[in-house]
Parts: sequence; C-alpha cells; structure tokens
Amino acid sequence: MSKKKDIMDVATRLFSQRGFRETSMADLSKLTGVAQGTIFYHFENKEKLFLSILEEFKDDITREFERYIAGRTFETGLEMMEDAISFYLYLAGAMEDRFLLLHRHDAYELARVNPVCRKHLESIYSCLSDIFEQAIIRGQEDGSVGPVPAKKTALIIFAMVDGLVRFNTYSLYDAGALSNELIESCRRILSKQ
Repeated sequence: MSKKKDIMDVATRLFSQRGFRETSMADLSKLTGVAQGTIFYHFENKEKLFLSILEEFKDDITREFERYIAGRTFETGLEMMEDAISFYLYLAGAMEDRFLLLHRHDAYELARVNPVCRKHLESIYSCLSDIFEQAIIRGQEDGSVGPVPAKKTALIIFAMVDGLVRFNTYSLYDAGALSNELIESCRRILSKQ
C-alpha cells in the first residue's frame, strides 16, 4: 500500500472518530509514522486531505453500486429496490468509517464554504438516490411499482434508509434488526394502491 493511501486510511478513521476540527496533522503523522512534510506534500493541507477522502468515497461507493447492479438480474423494479436497500445497508457496514465520516456534521459545515466539498457530498447522495429512482422507474414500467413521483419517492426512501444507517452508525439501533421492516415499509410506499 502506498504512503498516500496509508495516510488517507488513517485520516479517514481519525476524521470519522474525532471530527475534522479535532484531528491534527501531528496526530496523523504520529499514527501513520509519516512526517508531516510528507503529508503536506501529498495533500497540501488538512482540508485537501479531507476532500480527497470524500472524493475517494464517492468513487468507491459509485463503483460498488455499479458493480452490484451490473452483476445482477432483477425480475422487477421492486426487486431491484429491495436489493439496492439491502446492498446500501451492507455497504454501510463494510465502509463503516467512511459512513461515519459522511454522517458527521463537519462535512456539511465545510460544504457551506467549500464548493468542492459540496460537490462531493451532492455526488455521493445523488448516486445513491439515483439508484433508487432507477428502480422506481423500472418498477413503473414493469407494473411492480405504482404511480408515484419517482424522484421525490426515491429521495424519501433514501432518507429512510440512510436514517436507519445513521442509527446504526451512532449505535442507537441495529440496522440489520430493522431491515425487514424497512423493506416492508418501502413496499407499502411503492405499492399500486
């Protein structure tokens, strides 16, 4: 693994556990065993390091979902939605530090003043809600989903799924224990009534 990747991995863990403001470059240097000058050589400053982590997360989550969707066949759009929800819950567990980083307030504070940060956050959320929207549209085409506004309904479902992930991230509830109820609620939202 390269020094740059090592720095990003340790920084992700520190930012997710301590927050952006509370993570010092000195702590990062100590934990990685890399001189601060080397960290600044690769990233210029702490903000650019944080943005690099968000960009990598965006690329990774997009790639993971594309790989997942491409490798599966779905009989219906509703089935695609259910699988996308399950896969999102799986990814949140597999990428726990990055989801915790995404759920910390620091990223949104930075996004208020940094358009690159805002763009990365929007890209991450757009990628995820677009997958849900595609499933709804497909379901409307095949008759498994009722006449709901696709984009708005996708955002509502995404908010429900991500809310459950946040509960899990902050150890309030076990997302896995509520996943069946979540999927059943989504079925009711998408039903043809």
